[in-house]
Amino acid sequence: MSAGLHPECEYIYQLEQEERRCLRQIEGYGNTSSSGCLPEWDSVVCWQAAEAGETVQVPCPAVFSLFQNITGTVSRNCTSSGWTQPFPLYHVACSVDDDIPEESYFATVKLIYSIGYGASLVSLSIAVVILLLFRRLHCARNYIHIQLFLTFILKSVGVFVKDATLFSEDMDHCTLSTAACKAAVVFCHYCVMCNFSWLLVEALYINSLLLVAVPPSRCCLWAFSLLGWGVPLVFILLWIGSRLGFEDTGCWDINEESPYWWIIKGPIVVSIGVNFLLFVNIIRILVQKLNPRLIHFNNSSHYRRLTKSTLLLIPLFGTHYMVFNFLPDYFNMSLRLCIELCLGSFQGLVVAILYCFLNQEVQSELQVRWLRWQENSYGTVPAGAKGSQMDTPF
Repeated sequence: MSAGLHPECEYIYQLEQEERRCLRQIEGYGNTSSSGCLPEWDSVVCWQAAEAGETVQVPCPAVFSLFQNITGTVSRNCTSSGWTQPFPLYHVACSVDDDIPEESYFATVKLIYSIGYGASLVSLSIAVVILLLFRRLHCARNYIHIQLFLTFILKSVGVFVKDATLFSEDMDHCTLSTAACKAAVVFCHYCVMCNFSWLLVEALYINSLLLVAVPPSRCCLWAFSLLGWGVPLVFILLWIGSRLGFEDTGCWDINEESPYWWIIKGPIVVSIGVNFLLFVNIIRILVQKLNPRLIHFNNSSHYRRLTKSTLLLIPLFGTHYMVFNFLPDYFNMSLRLCIELCLGSFQGLVVAILYCFLNQEVQSELQVRWLRWQENSYGTVPAGAKGSQMDTPF
């Protein structure tokens, strides 16, 4: 997810963890006299004590597994003069030169997702204004769409705020620990959780239309709002309490080996899983409704429009996030960054286009307003001016 740990910080954080663990071992070894080599931290690996003439072999450091699954080994000789230099060198034995993404790569990724979130922010803001401005567009379905749009807007804002707070050039974003940076991380996490919650609401809404064929009541809309905004708030407050009480370190953006991270990650994974099951159920119902033998008994045009709307939801259900959540952290880091950050940043733009700008209902209303403006400006009614038709379920 976009609100996760910065790759550079994760690399540094794991090295610091290994160093602290090694220094504790060295302290435990004490000042015992030895004719061999004492334990040593060489900034990458913790070498255990060895006898003179002994060759020690260790696997590649675990920190390199952030970038790919490394299986190489590094050796050192213990001589009467002390430890020799590692052989082969780390970058040769562990093949990290070509696998660790360069700083320019991360800069390119940041540029792409900044453009994506910026385009999403602008397009979604226009879409919200359109749906709120025209009274004929006010309905339960568009109310849910507006809430979804708002979560994408807040998600974009949250990413920009977090980047500005944590990754400005004049501060060490890996050791920074202030109330402002923690608030930025919390806000970003909350926006991401709300975004997945309202994607779930969209799926629930389509299911309700297929099963009941009646728009949800005001009570149902309140329940949807509670699910979309309230449930994420409960989990984010639990996470804040756990970090304050048990893990109040840094800016709370480092979640490596933290069990409390599942307070946020768990509900997101569950919502993605439920969304996928709902999606399968929607497809199953639509296949039944559009059965050629029953087509005369069903409102086929209504279900065809629902089929079109369901297919539009495929890129929004977030099933690709579920795949990455169960893969190891080192699995194809470049692909993970591209999908979670680069492609994910344009998700809001896609939503605005599919659910607003290409919506027949919205286009019809904009056309009517344009024709009325021409009528008021020139005193004539253009040929073909027609009223708005509320004929699209989505």
